Amino acid sequence: MAIRVREKMTANTNNEKQQQDQLREKSKIMPLPNGPYYFINDMEPKVVENLRNSKGEPLLVIRGVSLCRCGASSNKPFCDGTHSKIGFSSENKEEEDTNDNSHHHPMVKDKRKNYVGKRITIHDNRKICSHAAECVNNLQSVFNPNSRPWINSGAAEMEEIINTIRKCPSGALSYSIDDVEYRDQNERKPLVTVSKDGPYLITGGIDLIGDNTQFAEGSSKEHYTLCRCGASTNKPFCDGVHKTINFKDDKN
Repeated sequence: MAIRVREKMTANTNNEKQQQDQLREKSKIMPLPNGPYYFINDMEPKVVENLRNSKGEPLLVIRGVSLCRCGASSNKPFCDGTHSKIGFSSENKEEEDTNDNSHHHPMVKDKRKNYVGKRITIHDNRKICSHAAECVNNLQSVFNPNSRPWINSGAAEMEEIINTIRKCPSGALSYSIDDVEYRDQNERKPLVTVSKDGPYLITGGIDLIGDNTQFAEGSSKEHYTLCRCGASTNKPFCDGVHKTINFKDDKN
């Protein structure tokens, strides 16, 4: 009986993994130029009900959801076309080209730094940090912005460091043990979470497709954060400027 139970549990686990892999293959996000994110959960075209061409043949389409990224939709998180009215641009301007000081935010270089400890090495790329402050709030002995360097890999137990890094939503932080890097959490299902007054939190390996979607050095493709306030200097990724401009979304 015990053997059958174990076999059943193994089969269920394998089925769940297969379903997650299928979801990852289907789920995609495409940032549209000067427009919203197009979130697709299934790449297989489906028949559109009550729609035919001139020959009477059914029409098929890949269906998705348009998510606001200009920050001005009145139906957040969904797009309502406001991006066209306000002239939203998905281009990233250089710091010296930005004359609007209302949300001045310095450009950060795409460079990953390594903080070597006795048992663990912490990797960090400030370019993609969403400033959720999970690291600082949970383990300030290691992550202290008032210290130089701001990361001390030997100031806490390795398990505490790992648990804290796994809370980083942007993928800016990762770690290595014995020269093996741990960057992703592959057991998670594909999911887009609309954070409170902040970015879209992407987990589970949803593909980011289209032009101008280059990931930063050492970043994770299993989890990352996408700007939805419209003001990031690293579009489509979040750079934390939503806090600077006091972005609000009362619905979420």
